[in-house]
Amino acid sequence: MILYKGKIYPDSMQNELIDRLEGDIAATLSNQSPITAETVIAAGDKLYRKAAEGRYDNIALPLLKDFGIEYDRYQTMAKAFSAEMLRYKCEIELGKDWRELPPLYCGTTRRIVPLGVLFHIAAGNVDGLPAFSVAEGLLAGNINVLKLPSGDSGMSVKLLSDLIAEEPSLADYIYVFDVPSTELATLKRLAHLADGVVVWGGDIAQRAARDMCDINTKIIPWGHKLSFAYATISASDEQLRALACHICSTEQLLCSSCQGIYLDTDSSEELKKFARRFFDIFREENNRLGKANIAMRGRNAVELYTKILEGAGDDVLTADGVSVEVCKGTELQLSKTHRNVWIKALPRDCVVKTLKPNKGYLQTCGLLCLAEDKQTLADMLIRAGVVRITGGDMSRTAFGEAHDGVYPLREYTRIAEID
Repeated sequence: MILYKGKIYPDSMQNELIDRLEGDIAATLSNQSPITAETVIAAGDKLYRKAAEGRYDNIALPLLKDFGIEYDRYQTMAKAFSAEMLRYKCEIELGKDWRELPPLYCGTTRRIVPLGVLFHIAAGNVDGLPAFSVAEGLLAGNINVLKLPSGDSGMSVKLLSDLIAEEPSLADYIYVFDVPSTELATLKRLAHLADGVVVWGGDIAQRAARDMCDINTKIIPWGHKLSFAYATISASDEQLRALACHICSTEQLLCSSCQGIYLDTDSSEELKKFARRFFDIFREENNRLGKANIAMRGRNAVELYTKILEGAGDDVLTADGVSVEVCKGTELQLSKTHRNVWIKALPRDCVVKTLKPNKGYLQTCGLLCLAEDKQTLADMLIRAGVVRITGGDMSRTAFGEAHDGVYPLREYTRIAEID
């Protein structure tokens, strides 16, 4: 499915439309009246109100069920399109004077302008994220070309089509193509038209994007990240319950999802005792919220059973489709996902040395400790490279927060200076 100048076309017209794209982009960039952030904000707010009224529920509800996302959380996420939050985003990321920057001391005037054209290579782990990526590009005034992820549900095209219906002037700033990742020649054509390529994905996707881009094209990577919890022995049951709820609700599939827990100890006995404590709470939350997908439970059960047969039985706690594995070593790694976590000992004086080699991959740490320890441990984790410190709910939404430690709107704009 292709969205081109506000109209839906079949994939069979892909090459014909891409042939027209460079000329249409040049015509839009030559326009003396480009779109403004207020235009985008007004259109986005109308979409938010539709979502608040339940008018996207027929699309959203099946996806929420698949991803185990509660309806209230969906409504909170939809609020990111509201006028209030979009204006707040602009002010946080670009500054309160972003519409009109004060001149330099010498009288040189300055203004924030778009990069020009963004090519978004979207990932498919969260439906609707490709549309929000385009919305961010629009806020910064850019023309946006979106490559849909494989298996896209159609939500992104629906949202962007509705956005154009609310504000027809946006039609010249949104182009959506369903190009398979194997069509490298086509992707290179689209990347060649862009001033910046926005890449959502892991190392392979990042490397492929760099290979397809011209040397003078800016790469804006939003790569896969690793997130974890760091706990002290004094962490409360309430904190552990919040973490268990987070693990169950996200199935550990988001960049901000907890993969495992580091414990501030060098005692193997304390580690095992803490693992049992967390496991009991984990099981309770799992049963309260409903168990994970049966196929994933089966896959993990086979892997865990194999590990037990190999002699790790005392170090694997498993029941009801959840597991806690007490591990040796301190390596930061992915979990088996779908409600299976590792626990490792990591004394606080070893935090920086252990985590720093993972530079660029670290995102969220759920810090579970007494209030008097929080600032010291948070500072240590930040020095190690962590960019986001939360409590047990590691995937909570906070409007205005950075993405992986960076403000997207700053990446999608540049400063123009005029003497």
